[in-house]
Amino acid sequence: MKKIKIAIITSLCFMLALSTSLIVGCGGRDYNKINLNEVTHSIFYAPFYAAINLGYFEEEGLEISLTNGGGSNYSMAALVSGSADIILAGPETVVYTSQEGMTDAPKVFGQLTQTDGSFIVSKVKSDKPFEITDLVGETIIGGRAGGLPAMTLQYAIESSQLEIGNGAQQVNLRTDVAFDAIASEFVNSDAKYCTLFEPNASTLLAEHPEYEIVASVGSLLNNTNIPYTCFIAKDSYLNDHADICEKFLRAVRRAYDFMKNCYETNNLRPAAEALLPSFEGMTLADMEIAVEAYYRINAFASSPVMSESAFQMLLDITENAGMLNGNTNYGSVVNTEIAEKIAA
Repeated sequence: MKKIKIAIITSLCFMLALSTSLIVGCGGRDYNKINLNEVTHSIFYAPFYAAINLGYFEEEGLEISLTNGGGSNYSMAALVSGSADIILAGPETVVYTSQEGMTDAPKVFGQLTQTDGSFIVSKVKSDKPFEITDLVGETIIGGRAGGLPAMTLQYAIESSQLEIGNGAQQVNLRTDVAFDAIASEFVNSDAKYCTLFEPNASTLLAEHPEYEIVASVGSLLNNTNIPYTCFIAKDSYLNDHADICEKFLRAVRRAYDFMKNCYETNNLRPAAEALLPSFEGMTLADMEIAVEAYYRINAFASSPVMSESAFQMLLDITENAGMLNGNTNYGSVVNTEIAEKIAA
């Protein structure tokens, strides 16, 4: 089954590459304009949006053209097809492509987040603090099989010595729901729990005040360092446009430092103001709450360099979900040269 799923992802990438190869030209491009595809639109990626809205990319001479993939498999397909220069997605997609021996391999060149950024939403409010054992005998919607959110949740459940299944003493973990469809499926199903990122979690609670956020998935793993969301580009792009990638990561790093200062000085209003243009419909107060929640779980990577120990944690999570198809080498997935310059 795991080989079939990986093959499907790879086939999707190649089909999109074939279908767009005639319309993505090589000549006459301004490479200072970066076509970036994000896996979803979430406050979890706050330093990236702050870099856009604070003008840091512009100061580096870069322009960001942003599109939404609605799932890491679709973002990877956009990268392979050439419709995206860089993607912001889970690094598990790079592991999958590396296992297929893809030429001009995608590589992680910068890490943005360092733990699971999803929150567990319950349809039933409780007076007692949430414990992972509360999932026993219940259904929780975790997303798509092979996606990092679902795999991390599975890892957290099984690391707590709980079993996944349909029995009364098991956790029914649903991994049959597309990432962008979790909220609607949750509302219309008999599942008691689901996982959502911000601002989707708060949006759902505004529509259903009887629901509540009970925990973060990262907290179930003690906010272990997981290279959860990264910037990914093809080998050829990293080799031919290393200067562009360096400017890109420098802008993101400046935004990270700006937001960190806001948090450490207990003044999140400037950070919220920097993010608000990217999240229509949210108030400054809502934004401050969401940003604080992500800082509380130490969501943002303090270094853009993905370490080998963090990469091994990613492999452990992926292997636990049955999605590894052979050995994967750190060097075949990660290029740290540019990130190390920024970190230094």
